[in-house]
Amino acid sequence: MNKYLLLVVLSGLLFSCKGKRPSLADSNSKVDTRDFIEFFQPVKLPYTIADTLLAHKDKDSSVISYKICTQFVPDTVFTKFFGKTAAPKITAWGKVSVPKNETYLFLKASSAGKKILFLACFDKNEKFSAAKPLLISDTDPLTSDFAVMDTKYTISITHQRKSPDGQLFYKKDAFVYNDEGLFTLILTESNQGSPEGVSIINPIDTLGHKHKFTGDYSQDKRNFIAVRDGKDPSRIVFFVHFEKDDGQCKGELKGVAKFVTANMARYNGNYGDPCVIEFTFGPAGVSMKEQEGCGNHRDIKCFFEGYFEKRKESKPKPAKKSK
Repeated sequence: MNKYLLLVVLSGLLFSCKGKRPSLADSNSKVDTRDFIEFFQPVKLPYTIADTLLAHKDKDSSVISYKICTQFVPDTVFTKFFGKTAAPKITAWGKVSVPKNETYLFLKASSAGKKILFLACFDKNEKFSAAKPLLISDTDPLTSDFAVMDTKYTISITHQRKSPDGQLFYKKDAFVYNDEGLFTLILTESNQGSPEGVSIINPIDTLGHKHKFTGDYSQDKRNFIAVRDGKDPSRIVFFVHFEKDDGQCKGELKGVAKFVTANMARYNGNYGDPCVIEFTFGPAGVSMKEQEGCGNHRDIKCFFEGYFEKRKESKPKPAKKSK
């Protein structure tokens, strides 16, 4: 009888030890990547964090030694904001794991005058891949920020500003983690309008364009497709921006499309994004057609579609010969 009682007690002790999180506050602790990731507690999607939460005091049990943290997340993620000599306090806020794929870790870095919430991503092999600041503490009472990760693992950052006359303006940027190991901007929304005089920045403008279909295609200055070289001849990098109905319906997307025929390239959204767009190239332009829902990248009443003419590349004028 005593043997059975001892077995029950030992089993209980073993179970309680397994369920207890190891402390990562001691910089001399020996931990591996699995210990580091498991230290973060799972959160349920959609997960929303307001910048006001950054001022709250964190539990001591969530503290991670800066020395331990930078064994798995490069210190350059933090030194860009806190300086090379600073060692901000790190606390674990939460974790989201994509089945059989990447894992996202929410962590806060704090110093005397600054608090920042970061999102760090580890790939399916539990190797650090990318990090992005989501929220930065701000004492301005007229502004507020919040970040959301939705059920499709899209990360949205919204900045709100109240004008002196009481109007509320906002700007929202949406990002996804892609197969290249980067957080890619897929959508920008704002109720502040886009004046005709404000130019649109092409984020891939400086990339190479040796492929026969690369170049700039447009309908006008605010409706265009830029196409640049991919990592091999079967792929192209593209950036699309369009504005319809006098700017009331907008769409924007940057991505990589793969050729499925000699003149047709297809973009397939990343994990959790059903967007599919086909680009059919001709001798004088390209036709774009949205095949499946790309609602994450556009307003609800418009689509990625239309024909865009190829623009001639402007060649620099030859330098004058000195006499």
